[in-house]
Amino acid sequence: MSSATIPQRPPRKFLTENFTVTNWDDLKPYFDKLLARNINSAEELRQWFMDRSELESAISEDLGWRYIKMTCYTEDKALLEKYQDFVENIQPKMAPVSDQLNRKAAESPFLGALSREPGYSILIRNLKKDIEIFREENVPLFTEINLESHKYAQLNGAMTISWKGQELTMQQASVLLQETDRAVREEAYKLITTRRLKDKEELDVLYTRLIGLRHKVAINAGFPNFRDYMFKSYGRFDYTPKDCFDFHESISSEVVPLLEELAENRKAQMKLDSLRPWDKAVDAEGRPPLKAFTGGKDLTAKGIEAFRRLDPFLGSCLTTMEAMGHLDLESRKGKAPGGYNYPLAEIGIPFIFMNATSTMRDMTTLMHEGGHAVHNFLTKDLPLSDFKSPPMEVAELASMAMELLSMDHWDVFFPDPKELTRARQDQLEDIIETLPWVATIDKFQHWIYEHPTHSPEQRKRQWNIVYQEFADTVTDWSGFEEARDYLWQKQLHLYEVPFYYIEYGMAQLGAIALWRNFRKNKTEGLEGYQRALRLGNLKTIPEIYSAAGIKFDFSKDYIRELMNFVREEMGRIGR
Repeated sequence: MSSATIPQRPPRKFLTENFTVTNWDDLKPYFDKLLARNINSAEELRQWFMDRSELESAISEDLGWRYIKMTCYTEDKALLEKYQDFVENIQPKMAPVSDQLNRKAAESPFLGALSREPGYSILIRNLKKDIEIFREENVPLFTEINLESHKYAQLNGAMTISWKGQELTMQQASVLLQETDRAVREEAYKLITTRRLKDKEELDVLYTRLIGLRHKVAINAGFPNFRDYMFKSYGRFDYTPKDCFDFHESISSEVVPLLEELAENRKAQMKLDSLRPWDKAVDAEGRPPLKAFTGGKDLTAKGIEAFRRLDPFLGSCLTTMEAMGHLDLESRKGKAPGGYNYPLAEIGIPFIFMNATSTMRDMTTLMHEGGHAVHNFLTKDLPLSDFKSPPMEVAELASMAMELLSMDHWDVFFPDPKELTRARQDQLEDIIETLPWVATIDKFQHWIYEHPTHSPEQRKRQWNIVYQEFADTVTDWSGFEEARDYLWQKQLHLYEVPFYYIEYGMAQLGAIALWRNFRKNKTEGLEGYQRALRLGNLKTIPEIYSAAGIKFDFSKDYIRELMNFVREEMGRIGR
């Protein structure tokens, strides 16, 4: 374990020091105190917000640990029950009281005075938005949605294949798709696909149920569909669904041709008559898979060193998390899929969850989640929890930019210059593949919730229409059409965090622009990155992007400009 100073939770002023979240009866008196308090000045209102923030931070952190432990060990029923107890017996009782607190604040004659202080105008805007969309009848629906959506993690966590007498998780099995022996890749692909398709109907039923519940929420709140409800819920004041459609069109126009070019080049390099789905992850020149690390400890040590070289402060962030046991990086049976950085609101030190095996993608996932973690460190001393919770378009800028900013130090993972060049090239190719996939998932979601009563067959048909708009035409899916029909079921965001995906595309564009600044001047580029992240949720999205020295823009011209830069960098790296 690395030596690090273990941060202590800030002293509590409203809660007792030994308070822990057990049940609603223990929490209720604190909410009652906030509701009953007389507020006679702007200073007293500011203190009221501080006390509310302290309470909500403690509750948020308790929920965080319940979620983290449940996803780390999906087969442990006690951990699942503890999480479910919060969702079923605490959250539903908190929701209406939180609405009452929002209304108390909104009705205060001193709110206007606070609105002139940093961050409060954004807080007030969000507070009024929450009042607007809250409906008592939606509280039990959200409880049901939470419980249903987490069935997705259980289903996926239980998926394994048998490979040469060994049981492999889906993440471990996917590594086989990088093997240079084409027969091995094909066999692995078939096993993975067969296993996923085994649950296709159950996943279809689950998604249909979630769509129905979410549509009820939207109707109850006075919205025509769940998409419009979520735009309001997420506080998307700085762009509209029309902007998302413009983004889709720009990606189709400016990025998909590059994706097509990459596929054509891959097919030619591999000297294939037909490029198949199992030919997409392997190195096109037949080189063995890049191995960035061996095991979780090695990944952690190398990740810390790469961050430290970029900036000693960044390295100290991961060092602290390691010392506190806030890293769970390796894939294992019974672990939920995916990866996340979970902010822990009271202690201020987040938790990174991953499913690493040994691949380069695992390494970049740590860079990505590490970027989120750095964001939490940079905002942890802001006075209110609301100030520390940035818009997702900014949160993902932190993570996706870190993938690119850290590239100068990837020699920690790839000391061989040829492997380092290859890793950097792969990262830039991944950008070209990521943007169309983001557009695919986002456009699919718009259709899903604009047509909430569609049948599974209609959903499958629409998925293929959208998928083909943003996919290359080179890959031959013949014989595996069913696998393509259900590719969307791999995307956990559709089940767990609907409409949280377009942010990846917007932030990817911002990350490229930030990296471009960094390439021109490393000191200024890194300072701009950290300056923007320190703003947390104190400013609007365009203002935060501006602080980083970049634009919040998804026009065709801007995307073309950024893609030209990526293409130039690919040429430079390859020389």
